[in-house]
Amino acid sequence: MELYDQKRWREKREHIMRRDAYQCQWSKRYGKLVQAEIVHHVFPVSEFPEYAFEDWNLFSVSKRVHNMLHDRDTNELTEAGRELLIRTARKYFKPIPEKYRQQVTVRRGNGRPHTI
Repeated sequence: MELYDQKRWREKREHIMRRDAYQCQWSKRYGKLVQAEIVHHVFPVSEFPEYAFEDWNLFSVSKRVHNMLHDRDTNELTEAGRELLIRTARKYFKPIPEKYRQQVTVRRGNGRPHTI
């Protein structure tokens, strides 16, 4: 059975949407109120099934933002998606997967780009 067909996922999705007040958390970070439509896995389920139901790995986003985090042709994370994964890993003390370590340029507190 596919993850997204499971009752457990439907309940978890609803929990996350309620937690985030049905607002896109990416847009909210930039001061915009946009309705969320999708619960995004920061660490992709295909690579990290052990994190599929972890609250810290899930957040509500709009379809536009979700498409910005994933390349829809390859289903790989975009640079924005990789940056979010790295920020989340650091925040929750999770190891940054080797695959994502040298691929992202992030902005430091001084606004200067820094490649991780």
